[in-house]
Amino acid sequence: MPSRRILLAAVFLAPTVAFAQMASAPFDGRLKKIQETKTISVGYRTDALPFSFEDADKKPAGYTVDMCRGVIAVIERQLGVAPLQVKWVPVTTQTRFSAIASGQADMECGASTVTLGRMKEVAFSSLTFLDGTGLLIRASTAGNSLKDLSGKKIGVIAGTSNERALDAALKANVLSATVVKVGSREEGLEKLEASTLDAFASDRVLLLGLVSKAKDPKSLALLGDALSFEPYAIALPRGDWAMKQSVDAALAQIYRSSALPDIYGRWFGALGGPGPVLETMYGLGRLPE
Repeated sequence: MPSRRILLAAVFLAPTVAFAQMASAPFDGRLKKIQETKTISVGYRTDALPFSFEDADKKPAGYTVDMCRGVIAVIERQLGVAPLQVKWVPVTTQTRFSAIASGQADMECGASTVTLGRMKEVAFSSLTFLDGTGLLIRASTAGNSLKDLSGKKIGVIAGTSNERALDAALKANVLSATVVKVGSREEGLEKLEASTLDAFASDRVLLLGLVSKAKDPKSLALLGDALSFEPYAIALPRGDWAMKQSVDAALAQIYRSSALPDIYGRWFGALGGPGPVLETMYGLGRLPE
């Protein structure tokens, strides 16, 4: 907790005139509700390590959760209300967007890919991470490409962008494989370890987090092929421009601050520094005031 306070202090050292003006201005939509109730409801995933999960104390943790804590601290200053009470709302792959649309949560801080289809239900903030659909296999499996899985059973969570990416990749490569739909990453891991599946498709970084939960992490390997491009963002209420502008402004401040390398290093330091594509994403997110 002390390191988190230091991190947030690094983000918010100098108050700006713009924020002071915003705090005295009337707000609409979710920001008005947040200001009046002094409460913000945040959806989070319990199963999306290292982006959003529950730690040993059953508290929300992860890269996106840390990003959202920083966003909330900026919103407090924007609204002139501090501290805001944070109501953490656990969501699943199936309920994350309906929680936003129904008002159960004001933003969703997980590992959600931005798609045009999803924009019919929710809006999205500036991008927070870039990943791609990958395949987890047993280390004993011969080959290191999607083509080596021809005729095999590949698991994927139903209704996800990973399912669409897998289907597109199989068609593009004219491969025949049995796609087995599962309800969660944990179920996919269990079936892979039991040899019920030959591979399991999900976001590559999430698969790396999943390996840490395996009975024998060394028995699993990440396939060389990346099947898709997955841009992550914070899900927000559709049509609420004030809420989106507030969150985007907060992310821009985080991306310009020393907090960014601290957050990235905490969750991805073992993988090395951000690659050129991710660095470009952060740069594009550093919008000027």
